[in-house]
Amino acid sequence: MKAELILRDKKRLANGAIMEMVIWKLPRPDRDRPHGYKYRLYYGREGRRLVSYDNERGKGDHRHSGQREEPYRFVSPELLIADFMADIKRIEGEQ
Repeated sequence: MKAELILRDKKRLANGAIMEMVIWKLPRPDRDRPHGYKYRLYYGREGRRLVSYDNERGKGDHRHSGQREEPYRFVSPELLIADFMADIKRIEGEQ
C-alpha cells in the first residue's frame, strides 16, 4: 500500500511570498510519525524561510520559525494547517 496524498497546494501570493502545503496519509504509522501523517508546510519570501512545519525522518514533528527550530505537537491535519495559517497571519502583521 502506498501513501495517500491528502493535500498539495503551492501558491505565489500577492506579497511575493510562496506558500506550499503537502500532507500525506501513510499506510502505517512509524517511529518518527506515530500519527501516520507525513507533511511539509512552507512559507517564505525572497528565498528566505519565514515559517515551516515538517516531520522528516530522525527529527519527528517540528516547526521552523526564522532560524529557530522547535518541537511541534501534531494533533490533526486540520490543526496543523490552522497553526500554520496563524503563523503566517502573525508574521505578516509584524511586517
